[in-house]
Amino acid sequence: MFRKNLLQILNDIRRQKLRTALTLFGIVWGSVAIILLLTFGDSLYKVSVKSAHGLGEGICIMWPGRTSKSYQGFPRGRFIRLRESDVNLLRKKIPEIRYISPEYSRQATVRVGKQGYTTNLNGVYPEFKELRNTIPRAGGRFLDALDLKEKRRVVFIGNGVEKDLFGVGQGLGKSIFINSIPFQVIGVLKPKIQNSDYNGRDKDRIMIPASTYQSIFGDRYVDDMVYKARDVKLTPQMKKKVYRVLGRKYHFNPDDKEALAISDTTEMDAFFDGFFGGFLIFLGIVGSMTLIVGGIGVSNIMHVVVEERTREIGIKRALGAKKRLILGQFLLESLVLVVIGGILGFLISYLLVFGINLMKLQEYIGQLVISPGVTLTTVLLLGIIGTVAGWFPARNAASVDPVMAIRK
Repeated sequence: MFRKNLLQILNDIRRQKLRTALTLFGIVWGSVAIILLLTFGDSLYKVSVKSAHGLGEGICIMWPGRTSKSYQGFPRGRFIRLRESDVNLLRKKIPEIRYISPEYSRQATVRVGKQGYTTNLNGVYPEFKELRNTIPRAGGRFLDALDLKEKRRVVFIGNGVEKDLFGVGQGLGKSIFINSIPFQVIGVLKPKIQNSDYNGRDKDRIMIPASTYQSIFGDRYVDDMVYKARDVKLTPQMKKKVYRVLGRKYHFNPDDKEALAISDTTEMDAFFDGFFGGFLIFLGIVGSMTLIVGGIGVSNIMHVVVEERTREIGIKRALGAKKRLILGQFLLESLVLVVIGGILGFLISYLLVFGINLMKLQEYIGQLVISPGVTLTTVLLLGIIGTVAGWFPARNAASVDPVMAIRK
């Protein structure tokens, strides 16, 4: 029976070539639209999050501020200055903190041979690697605990600095001079995407142990601190405790958010999740509307097929064919049309994605990949639209009065 129904479907397609082609075009176009829209949206979300995480993932960056409230007899408007000793205080008092590092910063002229190079110099702890995703390129390393303890004259440089001073891939193991003091390059930043910063892109920075920085420059205060919770869910309560602990030490109101300026990247992540979640839903709706138009085309052609085969349906009913048999036959025919259109849509989508990826636009739109989620969503929509589009013509066919149909 299935074979007979399939042959009948193929026969209908041959008889209505133009109409079938136009119907299939609607399904194909709708499938391509929803696949590409969701794929682009998903890829754009991933590349945006990756770019944002170039600054660090789930971190808080804290700068000293100025009090905006009077507290315990102290007037408002006082400047708060942070010291390196505050790092140990916060680590001791706030168990939610997993990583924390002070950050000294200044513009410095670095010399290689006779060539001078001015860039941002930072004194940090080894934890800075985990906090700011400063991953070394293969063959090198980041600063470690011994570098910090022994005040070693070692430096970790950005890949942009390496390119300007030595050439790509030529900096590891070389020597540079900072304030006429020789330093050895122990690591070079692995290239990364970064769309935000506060002291310049990491590719243009050089980093030395905070203890070494302090021994050379003797800065009294740190420029900022970077820290991260053991669990991203603990970040809000960790921030409250930071205000409470430092407020107790520096005598400012723990509710005074201007005393310390804290940039919380988890809030940015929440924004991305909400924004792109809504964006993907919007793209899905737009693609679905296009696919629904194709489904309307399937429904129209099935109504025509039912009209043309009314006499045949009447004879089958007169010979004892049950309604569910007629219903299933025409429902199957509409689903076959949708399946053919869907398969063609997927093939075209894969070819377009492959071609777009060859254009090397990954920095802007990411690597396009038709994910299992996009595939499943499209298949489910095709199934629903195919069933709904075929149901009403099939129901009409199953409800044909045999006597009236034979008279036609």
